[in-house]
Amino acid sequence: MSVVGLLKKSTIVILLAGASALTLSACASKPKSEHLVYEERPVELLYSTGMEQLDHKSWTDAVTYFEEVQRQHPYSEWSRRAIVMTIYANYQGDKYDEASAAADQFIHLYPGSDLTPYAYYMKAICAFEQVVDVGRDQANTDNARNLLSDVVKRYPDSEYARDARIKIDMVQDQLAGKEMTIGRYYLSDNQPLAAIGRFKTVVSTYQTTSHTPEALYRLVEANEMMGLHDEATRDAAVLGYNYPGDHWYEAAYKLLKSKGETPQLAPDPKGKKGPVAPDAAKKKGWLSFMKPKV
Repeated sequence: MSVVGLLKKSTIVILLAGASALTLSACASKPKSEHLVYEERPVELLYSTGMEQLDHKSWTDAVTYFEEVQRQHPYSEWSRRAIVMTIYANYQGDKYDEASAAADQFIHLYPGSDLTPYAYYMKAICAFEQVVDVGRDQANTDNARNLLSDVVKRYPDSEYARDARIKIDMVQDQLAGKEMTIGRYYLSDNQPLAAIGRFKTVVSTYQTTSHTPEALYRLVEANEMMGLHDEATRDAAVLGYNYPGDHWYEAAYKLLKSKGETPQLAPDPKGKKGPVAPDAAKKKGWLSFMKPKV
């Protein structure tokens, strides 16, 4: 559709607030109250003004213009573009729920669009941004993992999937950290059996995260507390075999030695260490900062 064909007149309500005029003296008074006025603007001007607000990082004002485009011209090409920019502006303004809602709207209206992958990606990123620290409920973390995994499943070869995989690693590390926090609490409360369940979850479900070496060490510690020396030796052997150069294996080795046991494998300072925790500084990926190409 040509620009000329899309050129339509639309109106946007501009509310100008004022105060009632109150005469204070013969020579002083406040401004007179203003009323609603209507200013007609072409849809292209509304959209371009929204884009200018984005350039000025006036995220809320940008959303106002893009939503007016949608209200005046639903289902048009301009509306399609405006919904995408609404996602972006709300995200940049840290309004993640609003950005996610706009993404859902776009997915519903334009399931086959070339920008639909972007909508799925931004919906996942909005959930990811709301992941909380390990000391709090991790419902948002589970939701973020599911949405990021959905992006990878739908668009495995896309740039969005590549970034989503990085963030899935961060989410997995977060969930493992939650299990470790609870497990450590049980250990400090002299509940080694309950702690073992948490540490085993880390080893079995989150084995590629940075928490695995510590989880194996804590299993050694908890089993020793319960007098289960064979189990402690076995977990130490797993730790030493996989991460002989990790400081957690060195700690496990010393613990077993203090109990009169001698592990077969000695710590190797030059040996393999455990996985490195994801860089939290990279939480916001470069993709989420890019304006979508509409």
